[in-house]
Amino acid sequence: MVSEWRHHAGPWARACMPDKQELDVIVTARTRTRDGRWWYECQAILPAGPDRSGQVGRESVPVAISIAAEHIAPIPGETYEHVPTEGALAGRQWLAVRSPGVHGGSLWWQLHRRDCWQARGGWRRRLVTTAEARQLLATQTSDRLCDICRPDQALPTAL
Repeated sequence: MVSEWRHHAGPWARACMPDKQELDVIVTARTRTRDGRWWYECQAILPAGPDRSGQVGRESVPVAISIAAEHIAPIPGETYEHVPTEGALAGRQWLAVRSPGVHGGSLWWQLHRRDCWQARGGWRRRLVTTAEARQLLATQTSDRLCDICRPDQALPTAL
């Protein structure tokens, strides 16, 4: 009975708690927040509290917790490909805007964070992955970087 429940529960991961203790948790979802950070929605299986008579049973209950990505580690042998992922098209956090050059200059791409208010206009817009954004950033000069969302500073820490 326990193994059947375990099979349908989802992948397990190891979470590092604020006091440096480690806890195995069930990963139920991944969420990327507006600031670009990844959070894992998890269930920690904890012992149930005492019943009305004061007896502690053998049962356990899932408790929902959120863990920042930097505090969670995969467990070898677990697969995370079916974990629901939310937030900006599962990793497409960057927006490339094709803009005309000044005084008839050649066209160029300007990189922005997906939620940058400065990323408007342009001839063509497309969402790009972090890997594509890094390639685009490598080809840009500093005068073509957005000074609002600063992709050159945000991109090295993006997941």
